[in-house]
Amino acid sequence: MIIPSRYRREIPGTQPDLLHAPYVSTVLRSPQRPLVPLEHSLSELTGSVYGHELVGPNDHDLTAQHAGQPLGQRITVYGRVQDENGHAVPETLIELWQANSAGRYIHKNDQRDVPLDPNFTGTGRTLTDKNGFYRFVTIRPGAYPWRNHYNAWRPAHIHFSLLGPSFLSRLVTQMYFPGDPLLPLDPIFNSIPDEKARNRLISHYTPEFDTPGQALSYRFDITLRGPLETPMEV
Repeated sequence: MIIPSRYRREIPGTQPDLLHAPYVSTVLRSPQRPLVPLEHSLSELTGSVYGHELVGPNDHDLTAQHAGQPLGQRITVYGRVQDENGHAVPETLIELWQANSAGRYIHKNDQRDVPLDPNFTGTGRTLTDKNGFYRFVTIRPGAYPWRNHYNAWRPAHIHFSLLGPSFLSRLVTQMYFPGDPLLPLDPIFNSIPDEKARNRLISHYTPEFDTPGQALSYRFDITLRGPLETPMEV
């Protein structure tokens, strides 16, 4: 969530470093001079929000958006969006995107020789309820290679985007899965210096909320600010 600096008190090491040499692209895109903070004006903080009214009945269920069933392990991902005091943040638009079970995105830049799934687009959206909870039904994404370094593989992950009370109030982050052996090797995950903050990006398997015989369940809570703030832009 992009929040005016006067309301944010980041704990050092809990957010990704702008320059993290093992994550090669940050060497070229990280700022070379000190950042100049710009306070948002009233119109930026209270301006229009787009998309809330366009959420369809199947937008939260990525397995029910096409004529057939997608391939892969079905999962539910749910959690709570909250502020620094643990209070619910209702009516938050959450969008997600992810690779399919083979680790491929439907994107013109992803031309690897692995299959696309005609029954899986890999995008969804929903609104948090009055208690701040959200829920998605989807397929566990596959890991995929990338060109950061020799034999580099991204751990299985799901991208999240949250839109708040204005168009500029946005958080973008990634959710990972517990026990993934690729996490200690991933430069993006490890660009967050603080271990406890890094681990807030790892979901929790919650067998008591599984859909028996159909789907495993993972909980991923998102805190917008404060000492337990979810790392952003990772």
